[in-house]
Amino acid sequence: MGAAAAGLALAAVAVALTGPWDAGQREAERRAAAEAGEPVEPDPVAGVIPAAQAERVLAPLGTDAGGEGGEGGDGGAGLPGERALANALGPALDDAALGAGATGSVIDIATGRELYADGAGGPMTPASTVKILTGVAALHTLGADHRLTTTALWDAGHERVVLVGGGDTTLRSEDLRALAEDAAAALPGDGGGPVSVGFDASLYATELHPIGINDNIAPITPLQVDAGRLDDSETGPAPRAPDPATEAADEFAGYLRDAGVRVTGGPGRVGAAPEDAETLAVHRSAPLSTLVEEMLTHSDNDLAEALGRHVALATGHDGDAAGLRRAVSAQLAELGLPAAGGDGVRIADGSGLDRAGRVTAELLTGALRLAADARRPALRPVLTGLPVAGFTGTLADRYDPDGGTPAGAGAGLVRAKTGTLTGVNSLAGTAITPNGRVLAFAFLAEETTDPVAAQAALDTAAATLASCACR
Repeated sequence: MGAAAAGLALAAVAVALTGPWDAGQREAERRAAAEAGEPVEPDPVAGVIPAAQAERVLAPLGTDAGGEGGEGGDGGAGLPGERALANALGPALDDAALGAGATGSVIDIATGRELYADGAGGPMTPASTVKILTGVAALHTLGADHRLTTTALWDAGHERVVLVGGGDTTLRSEDLRALAEDAAAALPGDGGGPVSVGFDASLYATELHPIGINDNIAPITPLQVDAGRLDDSETGPAPRAPDPATEAADEFAGYLRDAGVRVTGGPGRVGAAPEDAETLAVHRSAPLSTLVEEMLTHSDNDLAEALGRHVALATGHDGDAAGLRRAVSAQLAELGLPAAGGDGVRIADGSGLDRAGRVTAELLTGALRLAADARRPALRPVLTGLPVAGFTGTLADRYDPDGGTPAGAGAGLVRAKTGTLTGVNSLAGTAITPNGRVLAFAFLAEETTDPVAAQAALDTAAATLASCACR
């Protein structure tokens, strides 16, 4: 019980330093808006003391925290020493399980000062840590409030209801049922039919990911329900429908029948819906800020690929794998991230499942620092979506404070995106030091010989940042 309480206390400190957050919006910013006389929505969480009434527990990291370039206003007080930090990280990052060793980058988020670099500019296979870059590109391009829409249209010329996919892989069966019920209520006449059902999955290309048929990702299509899952799971690997768009349309037609509509025949693919079709009903996803958080917390491959294609469409590229590569690379370069699009760096996909992807540790830490920039609040869900060590997402079962391992020291203090492929292990995120500094880190390893031992070594390295004053 004592260890659990300590872990919760550490998590509270982590939230205090990086938030608190309300669906991706920092409460401090809500307070600032209120003081400036701008309208502020009431806090939706009952019983929470408004930020304006709460006393400050920790001093801010500096007026330039997360700013671009140069040092912040705090002068870097309390930073770990570079030599001491390198000595502390060495045993973990030189672990034999990491193959030839991990490349690494550690920077202070407030000042941008590089504290550790070992092969930081060397391109490596990122695995799922590339989702950090996908999230940055999506938020920069589309905005934190952007939503994905799935629409039901009435094609009067063919007396047909058309289900139009909007590239929302978070669409659930209950959402589709509600959409069908709203569409049934909006049908012209008595609404009883008969009608046929068509579906439009033309927003972007329907294609297989390069890894092919795989439980880790459904065939990529802008129309799918429950991410094509054939079981009751919501995250992680699962059997997938071979044709998610047709499956979704079949399910939609069934819900129309349940709502009292006479539906004739089975759904048919219609290509693009007629321009004069009338909107019957619309389902909107959660805001992009929430989607990015979910993508990172649960390492959602389907959502990562969809968001990458939305970036492509929004920037005038084709909505396919090639368009994603060009668009995400261009958006990262536009943000001035180090080595984005440079020699050896290659964005291969949005999820990190493609082994052809190559990024650098310094590119990842640069992206994390950019997400902390007070002048770019739209990017902050990249930080708030990172799993919390020992508590949430893909780190829920790691960093056990009672496990008797060095990694336990990072519980609640490390937030990081994990990456795992056969022979590849990676970890990138933030850690809070004993002196209260927030560091961004990225560790990338290839040719790992033991995935469990490699994961433990990277966890130990991240926990070292949280436990070593290193003066």
